[in-house]
Amino acid sequence: MLDLSPQLNDNLWPAKAFVGEAVPFAATAFREGHDLIGAMLLLTAPDGTESQHPMSPGAPGTDRWETLVTLGAQGRWTYRVRAYADDWATWRHNAALKIPAEVDVELTFLIGSALLTRESADKSRPLAERRAFTAAAKTLADPATSVATRFALLADPKLNAAAAVRPMAGLESVSEPRTVLVERTRAGVGSWYEFFPRSEGAVKRVDGSWQSGTFRTAADRLPAVAAMGFDVLYLPPIHPIGRSFRKGPNNTLNAGPNDPGSPWAIGSADGGHDAIHPDLGTVDDFSFFLAAARDNGLEIALDLALQASPDHPWVTEHPEWFTTLPDGSIAYAENPPKKYQDIYPVNFDNDPLGIRAEVLRIVRHWIGLGVSIFRVDNPHTKPLDFWEWLIREINAEFPDVFFLAEAFTRPALLQGLGKVGFQQSYTYFTWRNTKEELSEFFEGLAHETADFLRPNLFVNTPDILSEYLQFGGPAAFKIRAALAATAAPTWGVYAGFDLFESVARPGAEENIDNEKYQYRPRDFAAAEAAGASLAPYLTRLNRIRSEHPALGQLRNLDIHSSEDDGILVYSKFLDASFTGTGQADALIIVANVDPHSVRQTVVHLDVTRFGLPRGSSFVVEDLITGAVWTWSADNFVRLDAFTEPVHILHVKGLTQ
Repeated sequence: MLDLSPQLNDNLWPAKAFVGEAVPFAATAFREGHDLIGAMLLLTAPDGTESQHPMSPGAPGTDRWETLVTLGAQGRWTYRVRAYADDWATWRHNAALKIPAEVDVELTFLIGSALLTRESADKSRPLAERRAFTAAAKTLADPATSVATRFALLADPKLNAAAAVRPMAGLESVSEPRTVLVERTRAGVGSWYEFFPRSEGAVKRVDGSWQSGTFRTAADRLPAVAAMGFDVLYLPPIHPIGRSFRKGPNNTLNAGPNDPGSPWAIGSADGGHDAIHPDLGTVDDFSFFLAAARDNGLEIALDLALQASPDHPWVTEHPEWFTTLPDGSIAYAENPPKKYQDIYPVNFDNDPLGIRAEVLRIVRHWIGLGVSIFRVDNPHTKPLDFWEWLIREINAEFPDVFFLAEAFTRPALLQGLGKVGFQQSYTYFTWRNTKEELSEFFEGLAHETADFLRPNLFVNTPDILSEYLQFGGPAAFKIRAALAATAAPTWGVYAGFDLFESVARPGAEENIDNEKYQYRPRDFAAAEAAGASLAPYLTRLNRIRSEHPALGQLRNLDIHSSEDDGILVYSKFLDASFTGTGQADALIIVANVDPHSVRQTVVHLDVTRFGLPRGSSFVVEDLITGAVWTWSADNFVRLDAFTEPVHILHVKGLTQ
């Protein structure tokens, strides 16, 4: 047996899955000659329970064997694949050819009789099954019984059902075990919303300066976030912010006395990574906020940014944790052409054990307060072995805690972070905009890296306002939201996206008056009342996600074709045995990815990819507009980017 899947680097790290995920298992298995073989997946659950799952042949001529299994318990699973000579299938195949041709008829029946006699002696089989085998063996060996009667036993449902559950196998071989780490469902499925708590409830003073919002004023925004269907609220760093080299509005170097500074410039006389910014409140206020979030069905994700402002206690207590330049200064952070004079990166080569102990203490501190999700800032600038150690240590103690990697970096490094343990990752989605780019990108996420990389498709961030959003108008916002919400089980939105904020700071790919450097209170209710809010559309998308289990899977995406370079087509399908509803779930997404156009074309579907036989006609309902059509493999579409640029079509009436 070769090429077991899922596995990472010959089982160096466990493959990933989440509770409720339909995981494809596969292996290449073959033998010499023409006799038929079979394959069986042997699964061992975290509690030691063992189960067997028959595997089916994949694409003809590939010797690939496959099965789809939902792993329903959190923890480490192991699996092996058993390949065997399928004696019953081989005999049936030979008999089906020889007996109608009147070749070796009696000899063929005797071979079948001997096989059934052998299996009837297996006392581990049920008694009724053994008796059925004995009776069939006797019939096959009886020349007084007509050839037609004996030939009919090839199709006997009881015999074939028994052989399917427990094959009549010989020449068995079993693979080495492989590991799959199954994590909680939220590690794989979720809708994220990001806001700055200091902006929620911020009040302008008489002198024009701002009074910061607090955790208690920010809690007032939670019901609206939950009402849009989001289930994770991500907060930028909530710690004290340094004064030295504090950045002013739009990343300028001349901060005024009332400018709040970047939350990522962590640390001041008020404390470091284990402290709360005094403007936001106290630990009790934070606990109040966490409780309010839970009451609204929201989990809080907290930023973990392992860096320091020049005023952080670490700088004086542990100067060895930073890089000292030849002139005696400490190196600040850079991401050319961006400069972060207000941030000192941690040098993990200096005192690695001391740094590990401190970070572990900090993470445990916030877990102790009720945080179970961490969004990690720039993890690709820290050693992979550090993250492998930290995530392993935390998950051994707190298996429900998971980490999102903000890793906009080279593919090998981004993927390496997923392999060593990060449960989720940001991706290059923001910069994939054309039909060709998106097709390749989505295919890769679903079928090349899904064993170790779970994408979180954020449509924007405080640092990223893409040109597509800057110049695409409201249509661009709808398109990006619909793609993110349907292509992957986890997606995210940063506040302001729902208000179509699209003006960039000159020369930068980020919003002007960036919230990283100033307060940005927003009147969401007024915008929605005026029809200038995307909130109703986001709410609809999240409702569709909650009602359609096919969208809670990553590996089930298939690209289809269209005759227009601006029309992207893909489907998501989940068989009835995995939906929990008794009905299969199939969605077809047809998107005009050019936000400046009206497009009409013909789309071509492989209907077998969502459970229908070729040549089928079927009814689809657009879950955005409610329109209903009868479709087939080839369909005319017209998508006006200025009204509704995306069809999200539910295939009606699927029961298989």
